Amino acid sequence: MPVDPNALATWANAITVGRLLLSPLMFLVIPDEPGGSWLAFVLWFLLSASDGVDGWVARRQGATRSGAFLDPLADKVLVLGAMFTLVANDAFPLWPVLLIAAREFVISVYRTIVGSKGVSVPASRMAKLKTLFQQLAVGFALLPLTALDATWIWSFFLWGAVALALVSGAQYLWLARTGPRDEVVTRAL
Repeated sequence: MPVDPNALATWANAITVGRLLLSPLMFLVIPDEPGGSWLAFVLWFLLSASDGVDGWVARRQGATRSGAFLDPLADKVLVLGAMFTLVANDAFPLWPVLLIAAREFVISVYRTIVGSKGVSVPASRMAKLKTLFQQLAVGFALLPLTALDATWIWSFFLWGAVALALVSGAQYLWLARTGPRDEVVTRAL
């Protein structure tokens, strides 16, 4: 049964809010030193998987304006919070995380500006792939089997996320500048 696009209380939003509320716990269980933690990895896996679950539920029941705002917010809080925690604990280098955070900030400001004019900017395929690379980078950095002994795995995903962040961010801004407003809203990259 489709939900009202203006609805706030939906199952998809409940999952998203749960992800937001559990994010601080995620940051607390990340170990203080590189090396990973099974508890942190399992919690990370569950929170990352819930991103797909809330999207699946939203597609089945119908997307809402509140979900379009809350889901990217939850993604940013969870991913950037975990990444900065890993930087603080000397697991991740600072520069790739700063580049990703700068892209997220610029695109969030852009979405806020055009959103105030009634324009929705859904996530592109490349932006969704970027989120997956970010989740995999953090996951492999938390997994005890790969945290120290296979750092190339999480490094690959981290730098891949940087590349995807910069390219997808440039695509959003390019479409905003060159394409008609309808194209910005509906075009899937």
